Amino acid sequence: MDFNELFQSADWKTEKHSPVIKIKEKEDKDFVFIKVRVGEEIAHPNQTNHHISWISLFFLPDGEKFPLQVGKVEFTAHGESAAGPDTSTVYTEPKGLFALKTQKSGTLIAFSYCNIHGLWRSEEKLTV
Repeated sequence: MDFNELFQSADWKTEKHSPVIKIKEKEDKDFVFIKVRVGEEIAHPNQTNHHISWISLFFLPDGEKFPLQVGKVEFTAHGESAAGPDTSTVYTEPKGLFALKTQKSGTLIAFSYCNIHGLWRSEEKLTV
């Protein structure tokens, strides 16, 4: 099986699944800060029965064969609440902030997983 066949390729009109990669201005001379989120233009549902479970970010340096995992963010609160009469319901927003130290340009690759619609990915060029 071709691994690429596991990824969805088109977003639905009413919700977005593909992770959006935003490279932030350098706040620190040594690190590049990268924000990754799902549902930037159109919010993705965050409900117990339909949610983004995780986002993972990889970096493939130019000229290299294998990508490096920068990090993974898991979202575990999809409408949960603590026990008790005066509790609040908690929802997590599918976004994460990563700090990357590199002296090489390359490609950032983000993956996200929707519990109903499967795997999604996007790429963004990083130039240092």
